[in-house]
Amino acid sequence: MLPLADIKRNSQYLRVNTDVETLKKSIEKVGLINPLTVNSDNELLAGARRYQALSELSWTEVSVHIVEGDSLEQELISIDENLVRTPLSKLEFEKCLNRGRDIYEQLHPSAIKIDLSSEELSPENKQKQKEKDKLDTDSFAAITADKTGLSKSVIKSAIKRDELASDAVKTARGSGELNATQTNAIITLDKDIQEDVLPLIADKTVKEARKIIRAAKKGGVEAATEESKSIVPLPKEYILIKSPLKRMNKNLSRILLEELKYNGPEQQQINKEMRELKNNLDHYFQMFEDS
Repeated sequence: MLPLADIKRNSQYLRVNTDVETLKKSIEKVGLINPLTVNSDNELLAGARRYQALSELSWTEVSVHIVEGDSLEQELISIDENLVRTPLSKLEFEKCLNRGRDIYEQLHPSAIKIDLSSEELSPENKQKQKEKDKLDTDSFAAITADKTGLSKSVIKSAIKRDELASDAVKTARGSGELNATQTNAIITLDKDIQEDVLPLIADKTVKEARKIIRAAKKGGVEAATEESKSIVPLPKEYILIKSPLKRMNKNLSRILLEELKYNGPEQQQINKEMRELKNNLDHYFQMFEDS
């Protein structure tokens, strides 16, 4: 047992000022099930939300689990706690994974190392990598997959985004300007080139961004700029209907092929929407015929 006031909160991974109302109700009802984790200097390694809840409940003393070991092992405990228990932003999650990977590989030098190269794999090499992943049980990706339920490939991609992305790319990803797939593409470039190519792909689709990035690899920023200028931007409204149109045509083809009829309570509403769709399509094609 330790006085709550004696516990120090120095770890950068501790999550403070979060919503702990539900946790407080649980503690009031059943008590503290899991003790806080501290080191021999009373520094909190895991359990920041529990600490916050206990403070707000005016507890003065708390049960703790004291961990011995070097600073890297203690840091890894804090990272594990963050990854498993607390919702993180995309960038926080990727940073924690990458730092955890670095620490784990230092502590376990014989474990399989995660490849941090920016090289894109060919389809053949991707298949070989999948086969290796199936046998991998001791890499950081493997043990973290067991803890979080995420796949090894998702974990590896997240680590590479943190390791290989420039500061500007990370800022764009954090603000939502880039999605994960666009980021995975641009980090195959050197960081200094990423800065110059980023403005060229920020408003592009994934397919368009990949074209620009391929041009940058072959001819540098000038080639990427020319490729960007050659792309006719697809309006957002068209982007939003591309995938639904494919699914609708596929399902309509199946309905017609199987002569599948429906006479249930939603028939009238479905037929009304179908007629409206037909009317809109007639106007759509007429628009192009008139232009």
